[in-house]
Amino acid sequence: MTTPHSDPCPSVGTGEQGADQAARRRAGRWVDVAAGLSFVLLAFWVTLRLWLDPRQDIRDNLSDQALFEWMMAHGARVVTDFDYPFGSNRMNVPDSVNLVANTSVLSVSIPLSPVTLLAGPRAAFLVFLTGGLILTATAWYLVLSRALIGSRGPAWLGAAFCAYAPAMVSHANAHPNIVAQYVVPLIVWRTLRLAEAGRWLRNGVLLGLLIVWQAFINLEVLLVTAIGLGVVVAALALGRPDLRRGTRPFLAGLAVAAVLSAVLLAYPLYVQFFGPGAYQGLSRLIRGYSTDLASFVSFAGESLAGDPRATAHLARNPTEENGFFGWPLVILVAALVWWMRRSPVVLGLAVLGGLLAVLSLGREIRFAGRDTGVPAPWAALENLPILHSVVPTRWSLALVPVVGLLLALGAERVRLLAREHPEQRRQIRAVTGLVLAMALVPVLPTPLPTTRFEPTPEFVTSGAWRPYLAGGRSLVTLPLPDTEYAEPLRWSARTGLEMPLAQGYFLGPDTRPDAPEGPIALYGATPRPTSEFFDTIRSTGEVPAVTGRDRAAALTDLRYWRAGVVVLGPHRQEEALRRGMTELTGIEPTRTGGVWLWDVRPLTG
Repeated sequence: MTTPHSDPCPSVGTGEQGADQAARRRAGRWVDVAAGLSFVLLAFWVTLRLWLDPRQDIRDNLSDQALFEWMMAHGARVVTDFDYPFGSNRMNVPDSVNLVANTSVLSVSIPLSPVTLLAGPRAAFLVFLTGGLILTATAWYLVLSRALIGSRGPAWLGAAFCAYAPAMVSHANAHPNIVAQYVVPLIVWRTLRLAEAGRWLRNGVLLGLLIVWQAFINLEVLLVTAIGLGVVVAALALGRPDLRRGTRPFLAGLAVAAVLSAVLLAYPLYVQFFGPGAYQGLSRLIRGYSTDLASFVSFAGESLAGDPRATAHLARNPTEENGFFGWPLVILVAALVWWMRRSPVVLGLAVLGGLLAVLSLGREIRFAGRDTGVPAPWAALENLPILHSVVPTRWSLALVPVVGLLLALGAERVRLLAREHPEQRRQIRAVTGLVLAMALVPVLPTPLPTTRFEPTPEFVTSGAWRPYLAGGRSLVTLPLPDTEYAEPLRWSARTGLEMPLAQGYFLGPDTRPDAPEGPIALYGATPRPTSEFFDTIRSTGEVPAVTGRDRAAALTDLRYWRAGVVVLGPHRQEEALRRGMTELTGIEPTRTGGVWLWDVRPLTG
């Protein structure tokens, strides 16, 4: 029975509508689960060989892997021993290392300290690398599907590209700080929310905290993100007059974010730029690392259609293949920009992409591995403060999210087009699938190449080194650790950094009085006569004639390093290095725990 004013039809309709909405929500959750699972599978596919065999390490960048293992151990020491987080005297004795001026990844190493303590720094590094890929894809997916695009399928496409594009897989060769870009989409999201009326304080605080979080993962990525957002926001302000109503809360929230992040980062940035171990930009050689113009239409060495031998001349090393989109994808992106050219967002992304591509060309345009002699705009910018610490080729790395967003926007446009023309839906989807397959299948990632590493010597793992380093002494390795030989950093990491090292692999100032470029960054400690002596042996395999001056310099250097013991582990120039050290010191080495050992305490006092 119903009353005269009751109508059962609306209640039935409401129930059916509610049931449909609940079904759609359930289906959406399953899509989210499937998307997340696909990101996990892709991450483990890229890092597959590292997980399958714990004796394998990243072949193309063993030095950076050793450095990040050391950084993970440092984060654990900050937690367990309350070590000073922004510097360390556990490497480069006696000068220490400015860790804010390096990639200390405190936002990750501290939270992962339980993994480091329980499973070791290598396991923590691998979790960092694999988890960074997964979280980056997941963060982009959530932001795109919930805030920027609104559809799950296009969001999945854009997110997968943002995390697993060729340049990202290239940096997965031991640059976890660069592939872990999961804070970037959150910064994009919170920046766009600043215009929300009445919440400028809350939104500004959230954005400021995200900025600080990203600053302790990678400052270079934060800088590029800020520039990119500035270009896109300007394009929106010019192209969407309706959005200008949110100018006041946007600027108020931005001011809050700027003040909060400036306050929280004031001391770390002071240490970075003015503290011990600070430097003034990268060397001119490193600032010359640029993106080859031909690389944009080429396939990366670790893409399905790529060949590492064919691309070797287009990038400085396998870890810096920052272009490499392939010609089908370049054509597709250009077509998408033209098709959606009336969208201010698309135009802003196109302008940003062009700017990033031009900046990445460096001071002089290179094409197909050869210098053209044609100057590029970066030549006028590279010596400016802050920018003199940027590697120009990495500007093209920032093209990855630009392309990912354009792919997502294009897929969403196609989805709406298919909805508007249901009679042609099948044809539209078929053509779209074919086009995407032609553009994206060639750039699908392949597993990272690996190589078997030398196990840490028993001398290190057993703790036999401890008596030699009592009283604040350091361990000197042959050759001394640097960008080409960073294995001692792995040894120190295995000990929880209890084993301090002379010199090391890090970015530090060139402190030589006659340094040609002033206190710019060197990869490693400032060379000393003894370290240069062993560098010569390492590169030539020959022992130079040892003079009295060489012996006196060696004694001075050993005392400077506070050396307690000199250690030579497995090395391709092991015999020559052993003879060189013996001739320098007159001490016959002892073979123990898998290493040659010189007890130099009688020499250094």
